Amino acid sequence: MNFARTLKKTLKASSLGRLQDAPATMSNSEIISILLLFQISGFKCFKHYYIFYVQRHMNKDFPKTVSYNRFVELNQTVFMPLTMFLKICCSGSCTGISFVDSTPIRVCKNKRIKASKVFKGTAEIGKSTIGWFYGFKLHLIINDKGEILNFLISQGNMDAREPLKKESFLKKIFGKLFGDKGYISKQLFEILFIDGIHLVTRIRNKMKNSLMSMNDKIMLRKRSVIETVNDELKNICLIEHSRHRSFINFIVNILAGLAAYSFFPKKPSIKYQTVKTNQLYAF
Repeated sequence: MNFARTLKKTLKASSLGRLQDAPATMSNSEIISILLLFQISGFKCFKHYYIFYVQRHMNKDFPKTVSYNRFVELNQTVFMPLTMFLKICCSGSCTGISFVDSTPIRVCKNKRIKASKVFKGTAEIGKSTIGWFYGFKLHLIINDKGEILNFLISQGNMDAREPLKKESFLKKIFGKLFGDKGYISKQLFEILFIDGIHLVTRIRNKMKNSLMSMNDKIMLRKRSVIETVNDELKNICLIEHSRHRSFINFIVNILAGLAAYSFFPKKPSIKYQTVKTNQLYAF
């Protein structure tokens, strides 16, 4: 209740503010729960999930469900509570070994870029390893257990190295941070090294070879663990699709997918074995 009162005072006179003032029969916790359950339900369409599953088979859990159109409007009101829940309750803890990567979040097919109006002025055309896309980028940092440590959503044309220059993005990160060749930057390496973070990347073909410990080489080979996390977020948690009708609902869908992922009983992770030489090996 205190959170709702504080949020109401800080909201400006916008569509989000008007929705917050309107009385709702469903609480924020109920709305967030339905959103999280959708991410792991196996349904591909939220409308079918809400109408044919929640309202028909989950009446005991959610006795005061509203119409589908009203629920889509109420999604916008849980933006702040869902963000705080994700940051406080769903984030992992840094173990000294972290992986960073960025993945494109497409909002429409390339052929429909000019016809797209929902994200006009917000989404941008960017390029990834698999080609051009229109949308945003999700920047992730995970630990060796597959837990999400932090995330950032940017426009599609932002350089992958820019978030690492933000202190808030690396607030709880220490030790070694492994990334792909897109994070190569001498200036960025020096900035992070001063803050106690050792950025480890592979070198490009035309670059001079540099000394690297065997442990770092092995961990670079295991960097694909974060790509597996990105794959699960897109194909299981459905953070990427082209059916969004507003920017806020787009963000809420990504936040719900990240929160739902934190409840997965088994996450992509790396196992270790310590031998008598006290050297750390990965397998």
